[in-house]
Amino acid sequence: MVVLAGIALWFAFQNASSRFGSQWSGNNPQVVNHFSFEHITGNLQGSTSILFLQILAILFLSQIISRIFRRIGQPEVIGEMVAGIMLGPSLFGLLMPDAYAFLFPPSSLPILQGLSQLGLMVFLFLIGMEVDFAQLKKHVQSAVFVSHASILLPFVLGVFLAITLFQEFAPANVTFVPFGLFMGIAMSITAFPVLARIVQERGLLHTNSGRMAITVAAVDDATAWCLLALVVALVKATGVGAAAYTVLFSVLFVLVMVYVIRPFLSRMGQVYFTREIVGRGVMAFVILLILGSAIVTETIGIHAFFGAFMAGVIFPSDSRFRRIIADKLEDFAGAVLLPLFFAFTGVRTDLGLVFNGGSLGVFAL
Repeated sequence: MVVLAGIALWFAFQNASSRFGSQWSGNNPQVVNHFSFEHITGNLQGSTSILFLQILAILFLSQIISRIFRRIGQPEVIGEMVAGIMLGPSLFGLLMPDAYAFLFPPSSLPILQGLSQLGLMVFLFLIGMEVDFAQLKKHVQSAVFVSHASILLPFVLGVFLAITLFQEFAPANVTFVPFGLFMGIAMSITAFPVLARIVQERGLLHTNSGRMAITVAAVDDATAWCLLALVVALVKATGVGAAAYTVLFSVLFVLVMVYVIRPFLSRMGQVYFTREIVGRGVMAFVILLILGSAIVTETIGIHAFFGAFMAGVIFPSDSRFRRIIADKLEDFAGAVLLPLFFAFTGVRTDLGLVFNGGSLGVFAL
């Protein structure tokens, strides 16, 4: 049959050659048939190919820089952000603008950002799973007090800083009150994902100080988004109703997660306690829980990361079910997706705006 097929194909090509001439073989004398860099890059213009190249470049450089930072006693997450800055317009874009424009075209960044944010949500879900819920309940009042006390001084300093920046940086038709509140919030809230990563790297998640730091940061984050809702309400002149809505539904979300979803997960933990039983359906439910919680908090007006973190916090403590879920998620999320987020933060950072834009004084303040 192979011989007969070969003969049939030979007759087909001979017939096509006599009928179409040079068009049959594609021999066009005007086409230069030689290897070129443009030929290679032309094959990589698709969004999927660009995404794969971005992931490859970020993971490769992040591994190198983060290992260097670890050797000098610094957190790996800082190395990942530095790797992102090196790949961004501050260095790579400055030294090789054409290559930078090819690797990070503006149209590709939303895809990379979405993938990186998914990785961070899974990571914060895993961080939440490491928080002992019983210990959290015991120290929640202390965490709230420490959180708000730690916000107070930098918040006041941020408002005073706004007096200096208002004339030059305030948007049109924005009064000083919302601008000052925004600057106070921006100066007083820590980067929750970075803090969580450092606490995890240092092995502090199961210590009293580590648990307190994570809890305080989570309270800070929720407080900041409620205050931002107040700022938005003031800017849009819609009254304080929007801010009250954010606060009310934030409390309602926490209550539903603790008193409705958590007991359901506890019952699941009594059924799914071996790796063989926890199959794709269970993992799909966990992913839906993470994304659903994130969407709810985003709708309320608090960042999606807070919802993902709460989804982890309410998982039953000291259960094999929780450990199995964590084992299935943490390797890929920690090794691939998470570095994308911290590196992407650096990719979007252009230090030239500070050093070349006459803003060194503002940067110093």
